Amino acid sequence: MDDNALKELLDNLAGKYNTKEFIASDPVSIPHRYTKKEDIEIAGFLASIIAWGNRSSILKSALGMMKVMDDEPFNFIITAKGKELKPLEKIVHRTFNGTDMLFFAESLKNIYSYHGGLHNVFYDGYRKSGEITGAIEYFRSIFLETVHEKRSEKHIPDISKKTAAKKINMYLRWMVRRDKNGVDFGLWKDIPMSKLLIPLDVHSAATARKLGLLLRKQNDLRSVKELTDRLKQFRPEDPVYYDYALFGAGVSRAEISIII
Repeated sequence: MDDNALKELLDNLAGKYNTKEFIASDPVSIPHRYTKKEDIEIAGFLASIIAWGNRSSILKSALGMMKVMDDEPFNFIITAKGKELKPLEKIVHRTFNGTDMLFFAESLKNIYSYHGGLHNVFYDGYRKSGEITGAIEYFRSIFLETVHEKRSEKHIPDISKKTAAKKINMYLRWMVRRDKNGVDFGLWKDIPMSKLLIPLDVHSAATARKLGLLLRKQNDLRSVKELTDRLKQFRPEDPVYYDYALFGAGVSRAEISIII
């Protein structure tokens, strides 16, 4: 398949999934429940962190988180203390548990109280490095400055170890990417869409390899950069647009026949 045909295929697939109909069954539906910027940021961040496994299970767990926080995540994070935090101990999603949730709540409170919020932390990291990898690395250093158990660190990817950082890259897609379709929020306009990295998971990676877009076999940071660079050839100002095409085709058996 030549590049023109490949771009047409990717554009068609992306157009199919980059729609409001996509939202309901995806973790992005959690931040879409809110209108306040800080609620969107916090709900989106927490939903992205537990976004692995069955999608219906992810949605159930994320909705449970929001319910525990009285459906006002920002207000809860900033004001809750003492016994008000106890319900967080009951939150469990796979290996993410109440201990992790309590730490995440305290860390988010620290970020919004002393670092200007999630947007500001990621932007500071991007501004200092000029790269999304720098933004993710800086964010991790700020997030982990709150007292925590070692076990909780596994939920925040250490990109210095060349991990794919799928969840954080997906979160950044939600916050930074913007178009008229209304799936992604585009709240953080000071980080260029062209700098975003593809949120690589097993589905999107498998689809990319079937299409010859990704040659590297490991799903790591090198593969993320290889695939993102390849997608920039088709849409240099917005390469992660094609996350919709790769993920959508990867999870839908009906689409597999299209791309083989």
